[in-house]
Amino acid sequence: MGYHFKLIGYPIQHSLSPWIHGQFLEKSNLQGTYTRMEIKQTDSFEERIMQMKNERVDGFNITVPYKQAIIPYLDMLDETAEKMGAVNTVAYKDGKWIGHNTDGIGYVRSLESKFPKLLNNKEIKVLIIGAGGAARGIFVALDALGITAIDIANRTEESASSIARNASSSKGTNILTLEEAERTLGDYDLIIQTTSVGMKPNENNAIISIDKIKRSTIVSDIVYQPLQTEFLRKSAERGAKTHHGHTMLLYQAQYAFEIWTNKRVNIGDMEIKLKALLEGR
Repeated sequence: MGYHFKLIGYPIQHSLSPWIHGQFLEKSNLQGTYTRMEIKQTDSFEERIMQMKNERVDGFNITVPYKQAIIPYLDMLDETAEKMGAVNTVAYKDGKWIGHNTDGIGYVRSLESKFPKLLNNKEIKVLIIGAGGAARGIFVALDALGITAIDIANRTEESASSIARNASSSKGTNILTLEEAERTLGDYDLIIQTTSVGMKPNENNAIISIDKIKRSTIVSDIVYQPLQTEFLRKSAERGAKTHHGHTMLLYQAQYAFEIWTNKRVNIGDMEIKLKALLEGR
């Protein structure tokens, strides 16, 4: 019969998740489907979810705007989803719907795929720019690995402070304005840009000036349209090493697939294939 997976959200017609999970099924020699289920904001969310509960769905992904709205319909959350207050993956196990969030672990896996030894050093100094859902997931995942110095720069202090409260480190987290971050960029070994600034159609924008960055810094941007954001381009010009956002898309999906099937798929050439798909858009 095979697996039956879905993606819910709106709008999702251009999502690459069906392609990614189709590749995973093929690589795993598993039978199954992965389909989109758009739920418009004019629809009854409850009605559509209850309809899906009556189907045989082995798991599904949730994207905007329903990552919080899905929670009341779940039987339980894992620890990460609980901390984040948001769910992007649901697994059907033993008659229960269990909520997970794969963003943070997916990001860490994507970073480790390019810089395998980076996170072995728990003393590296990390700056996260932005304080949305992706920033929260990345913060939680890095903190869980024992990274002790993770600062957050954001336009509003309140959102950043709510993320910092998840810290288990005794060293604490500094909350910076964007202007303060610009002045202290040279202090950081890893800088992670998590906002939508620089995304198409505003690809010439960058969240902050990177004039003070040091050459040994690794600069990461989770935006993947365009692949080479202005933030990454300027960082590379100053000698920094760069990490592109489309890899996070792959590895958070890899983790979701692992939750559903207990199989960890080797990404292999999928990064190159996904890059080609994105560049063709």
